[in-house]
Amino acid sequence: MQPDWQERYSRQILFAPIGEPGQQKLLASSAVLIGCGALGTAVAELLVRAGLGRLRMVDRDFVEPSNLQRQTLFDESDALQSLPKAVAAERKLRAINSGVAVEGVVADLTPRNAETLLGGVDLILDGTDNFETRWLINDFAVQAGRPWIYAAVVGSYGLTLTIRPGLGPCLACLVEARAGLGHEATCDTVGVLNSAVSAIAALEAAAAVRLLVGASEPEAGFAQLIACDVWEGRFQTLRLPRNPDCAVCVHREFRHLQGTAQPHITLCGRDSVQIHERTRRLDLAALSHRLAGVAASIRGNEFLLRFSVAPYELTVFADGRAIIKGTRDPAVARSLYARYIGA
Repeated sequence: MQPDWQERYSRQILFAPIGEPGQQKLLASSAVLIGCGALGTAVAELLVRAGLGRLRMVDRDFVEPSNLQRQTLFDESDALQSLPKAVAAERKLRAINSGVAVEGVVADLTPRNAETLLGGVDLILDGTDNFETRWLINDFAVQAGRPWIYAAVVGSYGLTLTIRPGLGPCLACLVEARAGLGHEATCDTVGVLNSAVSAIAALEAAAAVRLLVGASEPEAGFAQLIACDVWEGRFQTLRLPRNPDCAVCVHREFRHLQGTAQPHITLCGRDSVQIHERTRRLDLAALSHRLAGVAASIRGNEFLLRFSVAPYELTVFADGRAIIKGTRDPAVARSLYARYIGA
């Protein structure tokens, strides 16, 4: 615990629902954040400034100029270097609060690494951009009895929901019951306001602190969904029940965690497909040398290598993963991967 913690968090301690006992609980708490994009960076900064004891951040992506409009932990130098988001976020957060144990992990959450990445913490936070990953988080959280907070933003609208396995509905309960959590619109089709991101991040961070200090006492069998539209100035709170026939939290069918329901993922915000290739480690320097004369605009760092093969751009990570920009077709992406990185 930081020796000057009472002074640092004095204004938060003055808030009666937290007080000194609550602040001590927060300093002893831990969380894992999946996704260091718009929501993730905002939530991470709020919690690190609030004095969360330990934060693990997991993200598979890298910083680009288009991120800077809403992803508040990044700056132009991060984008110029194409730094992995988890690395850039860790550096900024350590500078903000050296008393918090911050760990950035450059990885993609999968059934095989779920226990390693999601285990050993008090709370799981959603900063993702796709439901495939959220289903995996939900499976793990229900199986482990671990609370997690779902959140999403698109356009000017966003929502958040605290999920407490065993005490209320899980994510599968709500979607199976057509509670309206899914959106056909995406950041790519309708854009996103940074003010909407900030509003939902504030609600998600407040819910996290409330839970970690022991102030959250939900009604048994129900959960509270909070939604808002910052452009229209509308807020709504819904009391949602548990589905008595839920496949996940009632029948305990964990298909996503077992790896039987994990498709390729198209990334939010651009025409891209991710290749999940984890059977080897790549020598990025050797790959860069091999691509000379074949690919254009080859650049990279110790974490990744980027190059262009018109009309596509490939970003390859040291763990064998790749993001192929310029297509939404997994078959095309797989073909490019095999041609330039190897089958």
